[in-house]
Amino acid sequence: MKNTRVMLADDHALVRAGLRSLLEKMVAVEVIAEAGDGREAIELIQKHQPQVVLMDVAMPGLNGLEAVARVTKEFPTVKVIILSMHANEEYVLQALRAGASGYLLKDAAVAELELALQAVGRSETYLSPRISKPVIDSYLERLGNQRAPLDRLTPRQREIVQLIAEGKSTKEIAFLLKVSVKTVEAHRAQLMERLGIHEVAGLVRYAMRVGLVPPEAGPEA
Repeated sequence: MKNTRVMLADDHALVRAGLRSLLEKMVAVEVIAEAGDGREAIELIQKHQPQVVLMDVAMPGLNGLEAVARVTKEFPTVKVIILSMHANEEYVLQALRAGASGYLLKDAAVAELELALQAVGRSETYLSPRISKPVIDSYLERLGNQRAPLDRLTPRQREIVQLIAEGKSTKEIAFLLKVSVKTVEAHRAQLMERLGIHEVAGLVRYAMRVGLVPPEAGPEA
């Protein structure tokens, strides 16, 4: 039996160590790489070609939901299981829309992690049992034909919103994204116009509401 090649993406080293320890006790599972943020995850996926990535949601710079969208587009054979502390339907649906193959809560039992890996290995979608299907169905019904909040922005604009909400300056964002300051300013003006938000505090609140950053993130007062 061939080993399932797994990569870990979480900004907490202790969490990665704990996951690695659990996975190494499983039959036919091999941890081949670890990433500390979304950008590093993309680079390591290209280098190591894992079959499954366990991806945290709340990572700096490029969060898990944005990273999974890029993985789905650039590496369509790679399966991503989102790891999150949040069971609310907004996060779950964003993950599924982005192309995640599974959504696992961080307080799940070890057996559930193994079940999730087995399910995505069969090309099935795995959701933690605590994530209620009726809740998700109800949310989809309420959403109707409305566009999801993040659908109003391009992937680049979503990256910029996250970085602004994390307190990065325009120059820092330009450096991280390898674009000019003028390009960042243009994206910022466009996204503010599109969202009808015209101050940084409003962007931070928006980023928290739609899950681009966790509630405790954002620039210090």
